[in-house]
Amino acid sequence: MTVTESPRERQEQESRLPSAFAEFELFTEKWCLATEAERWEARLTTPMPEIRKFYDAFSPRFEEAIDYCDKFPLDDVPDDALNLLHLIYSMIMISMAVEIFGTQKPADSADAVMHRVSAPVP
Repeated sequence: MTVTESPRERQEQESRLPSAFAEFELFTEKWCLATEAERWEARLTTPMPEIRKFYDAFSPRFEEAIDYCDKFPLDDVPDDALNLLHLIYSMIMISMAVEIFGTQKPADSADAVMHRVSAPVP
């Protein structure tokens, strides 16, 4: 016997973010990145119009997203909230590109790279 899922059930299973932030699902594949190095690489290799699209969409709800994530202890963040936290981290990473530099690469930085010997968790 085959059980048929409703479109809503299928969407909930495929969603990576809390339902209150479902409008940002289209950004999860590109910007839900677990490490700072991955976020830096995404910033450097993503065209500015695409960065700007994420920035413009997420900015109005940025503080709300932080407040949502603050409800959880850092050692017990649910997966959907952790993905939202990764979007927040990506927003922080790209904000200077949008607000200050106007380009992905920092001005006068030669070949800027980012190496971490440890990283904050989560």
